[in-house]
Amino acid sequence: MTDHFSVADFQRAADIAWILEHCRRIAVVGLSSKPDRASHGVSRFMLEWGYDITPVNPMEVTVFGRPSYPDLASIPGEVDLVNVFRRPEDVPPIVEAAIDKGAKALWLQLGVVHPSVQRAREAGLRVVVDRCLMIERQHLG
Repeated sequence: MTDHFSVADFQRAADIAWILEHCRRIAVVGLSSKPDRASHGVSRFMLEWGYDITPVNPMEVTVFGRPSYPDLASIPGEVDLVNVFRRPEDVPPIVEAAIDKGAKALWLQLGVVHPSVQRAREAGLRVVVDRCLMIERQHLG
């Protein structure tokens, strides 16, 4: 892993566009059933746009009528994108789990930044940090 970490390196327009175009099955780590939570609103919006949302939260049984899984490894089948609504200090094991799951991309929501994402990029994942998936999707029209 390189010693230099720059947030701008993980906010490339080309990566954002590629993820929104090619990543249809989204595992949302930290998805809450509470409507006032950002994870809930963003995921509802992405569902409305036709994305397949898979909740990942050991404290939930179902969200949007979909089963919630305790971790990424428990999700059956493939995952295209891991969208993270967790504190920055929780990111390193999520990075490793996304790599192990074979995800194509990793997205850390607004306010979530951690240098461990460099490991995901080195493993071949497209990575975006400190951006809102919903806002970026709205920009596409």
